[in-house]
Amino acid sequence: MTPETPTTSASALRDYVEDYLAEDEVLASARARGRELGCMPIAPSGGSALRFLAAALQARVVVEVGTGAGVSGVWLLRGMAADGVLTSIDLEPEHQRAARRAFVAAGVSPGRTRLILGQALDVLPRLTDGGYDLVFVDAAKAEYPRYLEEGVRLLRPGGVIAFDNALWHGRVVDPAYKDPDTNGMREVARLVRADERLVPVLLPLGDGLLLAAKAG
Repeated sequence: MTPETPTTSASALRDYVEDYLAEDEVLASARARGRELGCMPIAPSGGSALRFLAAALQARVVVEVGTGAGVSGVWLLRGMAADGVLTSIDLEPEHQRAARRAFVAAGVSPGRTRLILGQALDVLPRLTDGGYDLVFVDAAKAEYPRYLEEGVRLLRPGGVIAFDNALWHGRVVDPAYKDPDTNGMREVARLVRADERLVPVLLPLGDGLLLAAKAG
């Protein structure tokens, strides 16, 4: 049977995907605080994908580059093993304060989070090789290729690295945009695709979610 020509608009389909798993009050409040701070938390669809990944991997040790206001952290923690620990790195203390508030509201035990204040590229080299199930990156876009280098080193075989904003508001496909952030997003996508250690997929969730599993 040949399907009929779809009549639904792209925006309606996008809304359907984003609303498929509604965020509760904890996540909605954290998202609102993120907007007040000027950071853009991961979209609900991307957050639900992080929770799915954490659950599928039975993740116990996860590192996050970019704390934001705690939205992605709450999604991750809700998918991780009950005794799993999230390490979250951010340069902005107010972002980490907002994240702590979100974690408390979500009922997360303080022992399950480790918030590190500092430059991610200074902190990541101090973390254990092959010691993490999942690495999530939502920070300075121009530095994404360098986060990839560190992230792959941190992953165990079978672990997954995830990059938010992989579509970067559509700019990655427009050659008119040549700014450092857009070039960083294009470059990390190219590097992930070319890396024989990785099994990648690019998902059009939210502003794009680039995932890659580390081959065993």
